[in-house]
Amino acid sequence: MAKGYWASVYPAISDPERLTAYNKLAGPAVRAAGGRLLSRDGRVVAHEAGITQRVVLIEFDSFEQAVAAYESEAYQKALAALPDGFERDFRITEGID
Repeated sequence: MAKGYWASVYPAISDPERLTAYNKLAGPAVRAAGGRLLSRDGRVVAHEAGITQRVVLIEFDSFEQAVAAYESEAYQKALAALPDGFERDFRITEGID
């Protein structure tokens, strides 16, 4: 079965304190849903769009598990902690078997 991945890129972070509130809720929600953090705030070499801000990559055992984690009540509470106008590019993608 192919794994599932969350990929998030944050083009700008205008309110770091609100991001901290989100992280405190999102981390436990993701772990409870079986997610494993692979990368966050590491070094980035940007090409094309040139976005070097925060990049997060999370792995799940399946694509379906990744979708269910996003839709979970716990993760939806974390999303509510993000400030209005918060900008991020978020994808759920299926890995290759």
